[in-house]
Amino acid sequence: MVSSIPKDSQSVSELKEFYRQMVLIRKFEEAAAKAYSVGKIGGFLHLYIGQEAVGVGSIAALTPKDYIVSTYRDHGHALARGLNPKPLMAELFGKGTGISKGNGGSMHFFDRNAHFMGGHGIVGGHISLAAGIAFASKFKKEDSVTICFFGEGAANIGSFHEGLNLAAIWKLPVVFICENNHYAMGTPEYRALAVKDVSVRAHAYDMARDHIEGDEVRKVRDHVQVAVERARRGEGPTLIEVSTYRFRGHSMSDPAKYRTKEELEAYKKKDPLMRARHELELGGIKTEELDKMDLEIQTQIEEAYEYAETSPEPPLSQLHKHVYAEDK
Repeated sequence: MVSSIPKDSQSVSELKEFYRQMVLIRKFEEAAAKAYSVGKIGGFLHLYIGQEAVGVGSIAALTPKDYIVSTYRDHGHALARGLNPKPLMAELFGKGTGISKGNGGSMHFFDRNAHFMGGHGIVGGHISLAAGIAFASKFKKEDSVTICFFGEGAANIGSFHEGLNLAAIWKLPVVFICENNHYAMGTPEYRALAVKDVSVRAHAYDMARDHIEGDEVRKVRDHVQVAVERARRGEGPTLIEVSTYRFRGHSMSDPAKYRTKEELEAYKKKDPLMRARHELELGGIKTEELDKMDLEIQTQIEEAYEYAETSPEPPLSQLHKHVYAEDK
């Protein structure tokens, strides 16, 4: 494992916070998987385990006024944005106390106040929406940047090209982040992409591009920050491809038999949590301190799980609300 030892106390403190966020996401997802396996969560459940450094690093480059548009694999992005695990877990359980009042479930977390503009279930469909949000920011002269997450499978969808083209034409303040976990559901990238590198598609739209490995959280933050600052200066969008890996199947219903155990184990050796923890220990943080942090986060997730279990179901009177636009 190649490590970059934190050079000062500020750097160590920063990495420690990133590690805390990644552990929170990992333990949240593990608890969600447990709940799904015993029938407490219905529908689909797409876990972010293995990809934590991408979401945490990218969102660390933003300010509270910036916007985030996510995919159906949105739990990690929401937690990295700072949303409370309790209403997020309650949403998975379909409870009235959920972040979307139990109406959205796993794929549709949404918090307007946090500028978290939704998880989206339609593959690639949200990319043009992100361009629209960025257009609104520019039209209203807001000092806001939008980042949009999607997988490499979405790069073959029409909305991807439409969104990037408009963003480039109008020099919109948006950063498109392709989380390439190398499998579009069960299809490996070599069977789906004529050109393996998604980021080179930026050339077709005269757009800045970047391509990085996603196992080191500070590296992700640094690269995304460059693109965010470029967008904020009015210099237009960027397409960033981050190579990552999901340790679970596409969803909880996917046994992931299309990949070998050897491949999975090879990627687990590059686990972003293990890497961050190792670097913190090299930087002087004691193992006992990190273990204590892990335990505190585990307790926080257990409390969120209990909150979700004991929360009420959505009232029947709300069943038909939020279907059509309503007067305020």
